[in-house]
Amino acid sequence: MRILHTGDWHLGRTLLGADLLEHQAVFLDDLVQVVRRRAVDLVVIAGDVYDRAIPPVEAVRMLSHVLERLAETATVVVTPGNHDSAVRLGFGAGVMSDRVRILAEPARLADPVLVDTDDGGGPVAVYGLPYLQPDMVRYALAPVPDEPLARSHQAVVGAATDRVRADLAGRPGTRSVVVAHAFVGGALASDSEQDIRVGGVDRVAESTFDGFDYVALGHLHGPQRVGSGDRIRYAGSPLAFSFGEQNHTKSVTLVDLAADGSVSVELLPTPVPRRLADVRGSIEQIESGVFAADVDAWVRVAVTDTVHPERLYARVKDRFPHALAITHESADAPERSAARTVSATSDPVEVAADFVTYATGGAPDGVELAILRDAYESAAAALAEQGAR
Repeated sequence: MRILHTGDWHLGRTLLGADLLEHQAVFLDDLVQVVRRRAVDLVVIAGDVYDRAIPPVEAVRMLSHVLERLAETATVVVTPGNHDSAVRLGFGAGVMSDRVRILAEPARLADPVLVDTDDGGGPVAVYGLPYLQPDMVRYALAPVPDEPLARSHQAVVGAATDRVRADLAGRPGTRSVVVAHAFVGGALASDSEQDIRVGGVDRVAESTFDGFDYVALGHLHGPQRVGSGDRIRYAGSPLAFSFGEQNHTKSVTLVDLAADGSVSVELLPTPVPRRLADVRGSIEQIESGVFAADVDAWVRVAVTDTVHPERLYARVKDRFPHALAITHESADAPERSAARTVSATSDPVEVAADFVTYATGGAPDGVELAILRDAYESAAAALAEQGAR
């Protein structure tokens, strides 16, 4: 059985104000051609289909159109990620054709999509684990009523996979594919994934997914495997969504699932409609053409003259029409302390603690840190609940 594993499309996303929908359309057109050309049987989309809970209309139309095209030749299974609204993404799932299945309900995560094959290995059970926000599912997934699971990703994802294994045990001779949106094991994050920490922890142990033939993960944007083999993998995002991802080789993952449950993997590079690059130099270097190779790229430009050049913005844009960020960073200025550098992967509680230290002259103590963490996680849970409506 041939599977194409993808995810983290983030339809509707922008990059420093630049609309990515046109570039996402290029990827989706290429994806449809790959599925047809490589005779793919099953397409799995592992969450973060949209970039936000209420996506723009064009993004919704784009998803509808690509699912229709993919379903002409393959079965398609979709699960929601932490950026999606599971309710909105899963709307109408019950009346969709057997070729497109959106698995968005935590209560039904042990109900697989069964895909028949002609390879002699029997059917394949495809289980979808949507993004599981601990505060929203720790009661629903608890094995004992009124005894909630621990408030952690490990607890709720572990309970979910236990349910899946229990169902799979009643299906002898059936191979298994689990599609999940989570932060697993020793995988490497980039600077554009949304923080999902609860109780200060966001990771799930690799062993949580023991017993499955292939685990198709979403959430992390760099394509990578978890552990020593190819059984557990992140497909990564199809486009670079931050300058921190400019050196990624973006791809989709083609998986051949053999009759005995073993897998072989091929990474298929995705189109790069416009690459990303950093440019750093004096205004004289920039205007001289030294960086001509980056003229057609989306660039982040740092001008290093000691004195702020006249008409800085206009002169840079004249050379780099696709510049998304232009800053003046004098080469002889003191280096900024790394402790004050904040990115999308910074711990929000640590950032808040740094601010308290800066504002009061003293670091927060243990009690104050606990208050900061509770406040952050309450706000994050409220946003997640709002997105789920």
